[in-house]
Amino acid sequence: MIAVNPTDSASLLAAFGALGVLVVIFAESGLLVVGFFLPGDTLLFPAGVLCAASGEQDPRLELWQVLVCAAVGAVAGGQVGYLLGRHGGRPLLARTSRRRVREGAARAERLLARYGYGKALVIGRFIPMVRTVLHPAAGALGVPARTFTVWQIVGGLLWSQSLVLAGYLLGSSVAHIDDYLLLLVAVIVVLSLLPLLAEARRSRHDRRDPSRPTRS
Repeated sequence: MIAVNPTDSASLLAAFGALGVLVVIFAESGLLVVGFFLPGDTLLFPAGVLCAASGEQDPRLELWQVLVCAAVGAVAGGQVGYLLGRHGGRPLLARTSRRRVREGAARAERLLARYGYGKALVIGRFIPMVRTVLHPAAGALGVPARTFTVWQIVGGLLWSQSLVLAGYLLGSSVAHIDDYLLLLVAVIVVLSLLPLLAEARRSRHDRRDPSRPTRS
């Protein structure tokens, strides 16, 4: 029996391949508490790397399968998250006792207010934690279904396909790069935290200067 760590991208990819990408990205794109503990960026990029042949070694995953599974997971997960938020409303977000969920919901609400629906739904896909709670928050806040669907599809495809293809291009360009997957995952984690740090810094600046106008 194979032991699988659902928070470890290498373990998930080794056990389930492209299907694991679909399931994890689906959950991370809108299933709130469950999605917070699953890899997103740190799954898609290594999956792309493993789609590239390394020297005489065949690719471990098929690129087209990973791209399709990533797209389906991102779009379907976002839509389900929106429906959960729309039918559960604000109590769905308020009832949780998990601090990370509450903080993510607050960031998602600020993002929607600051940038508007379309831009927020695209930008939010690239921000960890916000990505998971953004779609339920959009449903709870009454974002129109048509507007949400169009922009969450755009954001989901941009996010999922760009990370897989970036990993694939790197894997195709650098021989035996898959030997350094753990290091790559660490780099992706650091890079994915930069938007959160920027948003936290902006929020602190806004609190210190309440007269500063908010961008619509």
